[in-house]
Formats: sequence, structure tokens, C-alpha cells
Amino acid sequence: MIYFVGIDTSTTATKALLMHADGQVVAVASLEYSYDTPRPLWTEQHPDLWWQATVASVRQVLAQAGVDAVKVKGVGLTGQMHGLVLLDAAGKVLRPAILWNDQRTGAECDQIRARLEKSRFIQITGNDALTGFTAPKILWVKNHEPEIFARARQVLLPKEYVRFKLTDRYATDKAGGAGTVLFDLRRRDWSSKVVAALGIDPAWLPPTFEGTAVTGQITPQAAEATGLRAGTPVVGGGGDQAAGAVGTGAVVEGVVSLSLGTSGVVFATTDQPIVEPEGRLHAFCHAVPDKWHLMGVMLSAAGSLRWYRDTLSPGMDFEALLSPAADVSPGSEGLLFLPYLTGERTPHPDPLARGAFVGLTVRHSRAHLTRALLEGVAFGLRDSFELMQAAGLAGIRQVRVTGGGARSPLWRQILADVLGAELVTVNTTEGAAYGAALLAATGAGVYLDVESACTATVRLTGSTAPGPASAAYRDIYPLYRDLYPALQPSFNAIARVTG
Repeated sequence: MIYFVGIDTSTTATKALLMHADGQVVAVASLEYSYDTPRPLWTEQHPDLWWQATVASVRQVLAQAGVDAVKVKGVGLTGQMHGLVLLDAAGKVLRPAILWNDQRTGAECDQIRARLEKSRFIQITGNDALTGFTAPKILWVKNHEPEIFARARQVLLPKEYVRFKLTDRYATDKAGGAGTVLFDLRRRDWSSKVVAALGIDPAWLPPTFEGTAVTGQITPQAAEATGLRAGTPVVGGGGDQAAGAVGTGAVVEGVVSLSLGTSGVVFATTDQPIVEPEGRLHAFCHAVPDKWHLMGVMLSAAGSLRWYRDTLSPGMDFEALLSPAADVSPGSEGLLFLPYLTGERTPHPDPLARGAFVGLTVRHSRAHLTRALLEGVAFGLRDSFELMQAAGLAGIRQVRVTGGGARSPLWRQILADVLGAELVTVNTTEGAAYGAALLAATGAGVYLDVESACTATVRLTGSTAPGPASAAYRDIYPLYRDLYPALQPSFNAIARVTG
């Protein structure tokens, strides 16, 4: 019997997953940690937290399963994307990592657009310069912490720091590298034009590998710390969304992954790079060799429902809250909800956008508000589907839905009706860590390729087809689309008044 380990370095915890070669999850362990907010809109985290949590969680899964480390034949890595880790010439951390959700780099994004015309930058990298990405973070350090910048000799992403500690090698996967927006999307490697224009030393950037390629082996020091065997291969893996798509089997064109968690992510695999001309979608390399993906991100998906429950019906069970909404007709009798409770990213990259109920009358009950919220999130997710198809994505045959919100049959039906597509659930629930383990198993030769690995391990567990309400939602969706342009001046004015 042989096993594989997937390690997910997320923003709030590191998870280790032990998977049998046949795809069965044998053990899972995680260790939580926090991040710092030294100023408003800043988020930082010390890389040592990730390493300590990796050591503890890997040791725990091996102990839980009683598996000898000699039977572990590969390790796959995944985790939070876009974070900036700077090391000096000796491999020492120079400052806390600046995370993906840090918002300090607005001026640096403008600086990038000034140095490389926005349209040209999007065509090269597949993305606009946004505050979450790695490149503007590097410029921020250069502009605001020149003494740190002068000592920097290596740029890594969070999971690549874990890779470095495991293997003593600098490397990144293609999906993670693309998320820095220093990548040439079509060449699947660092863009010499972008790197030179931003004044970044190319020697700081690690070699890049496909998700199934071996990037190094567990060192004796890392083996002593984690309990893994020295010499165990570590593969490229992928960013959390790309590895998560592997974990749900969304690795071929036409099969789209929809994650309905706190945020909502629409992830579509493509055989060729597809770029949305305005950069309203993210276009990255996939963790699957020689594939790419388009991604739309809604910041408050199931997070909208949690806010609604906690604010208006604290302590109420979600099922009890949602059940009466099933008796409300599609469209909630003219009530619409904008789900921009924390700003928005797709299709409106606007941190000043706000949530709103529009069309309230005395006739509307809590059940109407609940259904309007579910519909508003579904409309917001449809925005990503519309952008993808307009950008050239081929027909969508199936949507694989995951996340806490997907547990609601009512919400799944509303999504199927609004999207006009079949929604299916799958047997895998461990997301990115599971995908990382599958990438490791493929790299070890257990499976011919990633698609074969997913076919062998990921099974459909349920299906929701579009119903009669689809026609009503086709008429209501344009009304939803009109709300943001109409309210945007008010959002900007509110921001000015409130400072």
C-alpha cells in the first residue's frame, strides 16, 4: 500500500491530508493561526507560522493513520496565492509576508499601468494590475521599505516557502507563478518584458514547474521535523483554486467548478489561454500541465447569507431560515439584492461597492428577503459565466458545486435556474489538499495524467437540472445587471462622506 500527502497552506490554517493511492482519504489534520492587520486594509503573516503548522499537521496525519513514512511516495503543495515572501541571500525571511487580501498597493497598481499600458499588461499576463497580486507588493516594498528591498534576493509565494523548508529548493508551480502577474500567460513562464519594466531582478524569481513535476525531495532536516522520509519527492502542486479544481475533477473544458463558500469562485478550465479584454476575469495557468483557466471571484457569496442570518436572525438554524423561502415565487415579488457587502471583484473590481436590497414594499416578508438574497448571489455568479462566454469559453456542460452554500437544495435549484446549467455535487470534500495529493500521485506515475486521476477518484453524488423558473430568471437578470451602474455614484458618494 502506498500513500500521498497533500499540504494546503491557507490564510487561516495549514491542512495536511493523507491519501491512499486509490484516492481514499485516510487522515486529515490542520493547525490554525491568525494574521496581523498592522494598519487598516493591511494583512500580514509570518512564514514561520506556516512551517510550524506544516510540521504539526503532517506528523498528526501519519500518527492518526499509523502509516510508516516509507509508504508515502509523494507530497503535493497548495495554498493561498499572491502573497509576497522576501528572503535574503541566506534564505532568511526579511519581513512578514504581505497577503493576498492586503489592499495597500493601489498606487503601485497605477504605477504598473503607467509603465506597461493596461491593455498590453492584460494581454501578457491575462490580468489587470490589482492590489491582491504579488507584483504590486514587490513595488510597494521597493517604494516604502528600500532597506528591505536592497537586501532581498528571492521572491516566494506562501506555499513555496513551505517547499523551500521541505526541500531546500526554490521553485514554484505554473499556476502560482501566473498569479503573481509577472508571468507571460501563453509561454507559461516569467515575462522578461514585465519583470524588466518593473525593475525586478529576474534572479529573484524561482524556476517554474508544472503541477505534477517533481521540484525537489524531502531533506534530512525536514524529514526529522515532519516525520516524512528523506528523499520523498515533492511535486509542483498548484494555487488553492487550481488544486481545488483538480480535487473536484474540473480539469476539462466544459466542466466548471463553482465554490459557494464565504466568497464565490467560478473556475473554468481551458485548453488555450483565454483573456477577458478588460481584465475583469483572472486568467492563470492551471495546475494541470498545458492547461489554463479563467476565474471569476465574488467576495460575499455564502458570506452574504451568514451576515444576513447573524444580523437579522441571530442563532437561527440555516435550514429553518431558508425553508420558507422555497414558497416565495422566483423574483421575490420584485425584490432584488446586491451582494457587494465587502466590495466586489468580478465583474466590478470596486472596493467601494455596497450591498443593497432594492424594491422593498410592505408586502415583503423575511422569506422574501431570504430568497432575494439567494437569487442575488446567483445573479452575481452568473456575471462571471456571462463574461467567460463572451471572452470565448466553449459551451458549459456541467457545473460542479462545492462549499457550505451548496448543502442547500433550494440554493442549488436557484443556481441551476439562474445559470441555465446542470449543477452536480461530488464525493470529494477536502478541496485543494485533496487536489494536491492527486497531483503528487500523478507525478509518481500512479495515474497516466491528471484527468485519469480525477476520473478514477471523483464521483458525482447528486444532480440539479434547470427547472421552469429559468424563464423567469432570464427576464429578471437584466434588472439585476442595471443596479450596479445606477448605484455606483451613490457608493462613491457614501465613501466620500464616511471617509
